[in-house]
Amino acid sequence: METVKHKQKRYQLSCQGLPLAVYREVAAHLRQVGKVEVGLFSPSVSKHFDYQKSQVGGIWLEYAEDAEDAIYQKVDQILAYYQEKFGFWEKKLDE
Repeated sequence: METVKHKQKRYQLSCQGLPLAVYREVAAHLRQVGKVEVGLFSPSVSKHFDYQKSQVGGIWLEYAEDAEDAIYQKVDQILAYYQEKFGFWEKKLDE
């Protein structure tokens, strides 16, 4: 998961099967970096409740305009840690 290469301002990230509590933990961890805003977004609408799916669609993160490379690298390190434990992040770049 490398956000440094793309230098986009806003991302949406999700990890299949990741529980709400872990998404909240990731968001809290990323907020500590500074110059990054993070929030949770809703899952896609489904008619049937599925215990195997998360109660959240994923996290979004947005970098400040003046975020340096070190900020992007720290975020990538945090995401890599969670990816190693829980699986790959699916990333969507917002324009």
